[in-house]
Amino acid sequence: MERKKFLLEEKDIPTAWYNIVADMKEKPMRMRNPQTKEPLKEEDLYPLFSKAASHQEMNETDAWIEIPDEVREMYKVWRPTPLVRAYGLEKALDTPAHIYFKNESVSPIGSHKLNSALAQAYYCKQEGVTNITTETGAGQWGAALSYAAKAFGLELAVYMVKVSYHQKPYRRSIMQTFGAQVIASPSMSTKAGRKILTDHPNYQGSLGTAISEAVELAMNTPNCKYTLGSVMNHVMLHQTVIGLEAEKQMEMAGEYPDVVIACFGGGSNFSGISFPFLRHKINEGKDIRVIAAEPASCPKLTRGEFHYDYGDEAGYTPLIPMFTLGHNFAPANIHAGGLRYHGAGAIVSQLLKDGLMEAVDVQQLETFQAATLFAQSEGIIPAPESAHAIATAIREAKQAKLEGKPRTILFNLSGHGLIDMAAYDLYLAGDLRNYEVSNEELQKNFEEIKDL
Repeated sequence: MERKKFLLEEKDIPTAWYNIVADMKEKPMRMRNPQTKEPLKEEDLYPLFSKAASHQEMNETDAWIEIPDEVREMYKVWRPTPLVRAYGLEKALDTPAHIYFKNESVSPIGSHKLNSALAQAYYCKQEGVTNITTETGAGQWGAALSYAAKAFGLELAVYMVKVSYHQKPYRRSIMQTFGAQVIASPSMSTKAGRKILTDHPNYQGSLGTAISEAVELAMNTPNCKYTLGSVMNHVMLHQTVIGLEAEKQMEMAGEYPDVVIACFGGGSNFSGISFPFLRHKINEGKDIRVIAAEPASCPKLTRGEFHYDYGDEAGYTPLIPMFTLGHNFAPANIHAGGLRYHGAGAIVSQLLKDGLMEAVDVQQLETFQAATLFAQSEGIIPAPESAHAIATAIREAKQAKLEGKPRTILFNLSGHGLIDMAAYDLYLAGDLRNYEVSNEELQKNFEEIKDL
């Protein structure tokens, strides 16, 4: 019998996260103060983030950062996660490629997001913080942080992008079950939300808008910090437990990936699976391709421009050096809500500039076609976000068949889609469609940020 799953033991959970910035020849450019345009210092982040997260954000020297025992203990609830050989998908595609996926959907809330949520909640608790705020797109991050906040006795307010608030009511229910307050964004509860609703009364929201509201609430609430699930360096750091485990598991399988793939919104699960493998490319010249798969309707890596830009719509955040569509970009209401973000993090943007990674865009209908095939061949219904990685893995497997050459493919199954069945209903009924962004729209946005 061929081996399907490659399982590690609890003692194999990594004891340290991997900080790729320490190994990068070209360091990411520093974030800037939007008023002075001066590079930010660590202490500039203290009003917003925990001091530990701020220190990790600015750390360019330590390749390994120890995981606190309390966080590692919590990881044991579901980690290590399985590495799975996708024999069923290989057979369906009749490909010579070997396809593996890291199954992050087995976490208590169904996605990879808990890897960073527990760390950020722990650091806030250690500093005596009582309240935290955040934003969420599809609700995976909000659900993860709700779990983490309850685990460490913190009060949490989540601004959920309005279109997802209505598209995915059960993910909202999960957050509320764990005791979080969930507000549809844009809302009337913040200055940023009120302005956006005044200018655009029917606006269905974006992650940029939700970030503005969460940041504003954090800054105006005593003993409160802001936490976030992607984009920032410290979030990328926490997620590297995924790739560090996958390295050991690929060794167990007796293979090494030729290509590593993950969907891309702000970069959390992409960095988690890819950075540990990229360190061998950076340090040893290992021949490996790394691909970020983003929605064609929100193509910051494939059609964006590199600029300093705000991480949110209202302009509350520091200026981040990143590939961006402009912080005013209003993404289409696709069902991969976690990928509807206008920019990429500073680390990923630098890696793309340096040619150390690739990016592709995928249309919505292709992602659901891939998701359905994966469900039928592997028995797991994937999140619409993860389906972008699956679609890209299928492209790679088909290319291997065309060339008649074997290829080892690893992708991250960042979450399951069991709370996204309304989207599948629409797809199966033929009611989903693709969205294109016009060059005119992009150029208008680029003009608005060129002087930031």
